[in-house]
Amino acid sequence: MPAYEQPVYQESAASQPHRQFTLGSLRPSWPRRDSPVEEPLQKSKPISKRRAEWNSFLSRKWAVTFAAVTLVQAIICLSFEVYVYVKLESRLKLGIQNNVKKQVEIIPTFLPLFIFGFLYENVLVWDALRAKNTIQIMGACFANFALAIYTGIQIDQVYTALVLAKENNQLQKPIDPDKVFEATKPYLFTICALISTATIIMVFAAWKLYQEFSWSVLKIIGADYKMKKRFLCYQIYIGLLKFDFFFVIGFMIQLVSVVTGRRDPEFGLTIAAMPITLIILAAAAFCTRREIRWGMVVTIILYLGALSYFIFKSARVLSNDTIWQEYYKAVKKPLAAFALITIVLIVITIINAIYCMHNFGKGLKDYFGKRSKNDHDQEMGSPGPVNEQHRMSRITID
Repeated sequence: MPAYEQPVYQESAASQPHRQFTLGSLRPSWPRRDSPVEEPLQKSKPISKRRAEWNSFLSRKWAVTFAAVTLVQAIICLSFEVYVYVKLESRLKLGIQNNVKKQVEIIPTFLPLFIFGFLYENVLVWDALRAKNTIQIMGACFANFALAIYTGIQIDQVYTALVLAKENNQLQKPIDPDKVFEATKPYLFTICALISTATIIMVFAAWKLYQEFSWSVLKIIGADYKMKKRFLCYQIYIGLLKFDFFFVIGFMIQLVSVVTGRRDPEFGLTIAAMPITLIILAAAAFCTRREIRWGMVVTIILYLGALSYFIFKSARVLSNDTIWQEYYKAVKKPLAAFALITIVLIVITIINAIYCMHNFGKGLKDYFGKRSKNDHDQEMGSPGPVNEQHRMSRITID
């Protein structure tokens, strides 16, 4: 038999001889001063939803550009409007005769209208960027273009009011209204030019944002072409409701400030119509999101009533009757512009509402679930979280 080598085992600690330890041979268990101290890992604090949205907003270059342009133009234009208002009001007498009161009161009407317009536009822009709603962003560009047109109308209306005040001896000093107008004309033209330039920048930024946000919609809806069309229709409808409110309230501000007297029954009805308009539009958005058919039918009927009202008012404003020409002389151009834009918007809103109601029961409602804790969903503009299995089951290629 072959001989095998015997294994060699190390001696155990018990069998080893007793070793002598000195103080110098002992190693301390604590770190030295010159050695780096390892700190225990700490759990990072969770980021709040608002902070996460703000960080996400700042990381998007074109979103910041779009919001900054809207905000800067509002600050500069409102500053110029305040200067023009103070300059013109300081030239008018305190007691204005009744026969020229309506024509001269057009001057202080522009300031509250622009304050409402710029504030509302900035709110819409922030909501659109937060919700990544490209339709609403494009609507903001259209609203800004409408404000640019309105500032052009403002130049002619201010000059007409000054000439009328001079003819009726309503200026504080016997000065030429052309000199007063020359003092404010640079600011009026600057406002118009600034808003026009801002509109061009906003359109370019909106195109960049469309390319960026289209991927977000694809991730939510998927590759279902029909579902994307339904979702686009929903976004257009929600955007139309918000801009309907803007132009309807703008029309009412001018009507109440200049045309309608406080003792006139129409004054109280117009004031009451403002909050009612907001309630109707909010209810319309709710019925569309929840797919409530009878609610949509009621809102469409109300749209038809509003359409009839604005057609009636447009006919009055543009009438050749001498009585109505004198009555609406001060605000004929601004009221006509707002009324015509509102009529077009209401017609488009009615068509879109019918199309949205046609899409009820076809699966879009399932994309508007309850928002989870960490879901950065938006209200009135985009869908909520959806079960992944349910979403993938709807992906089709047409």
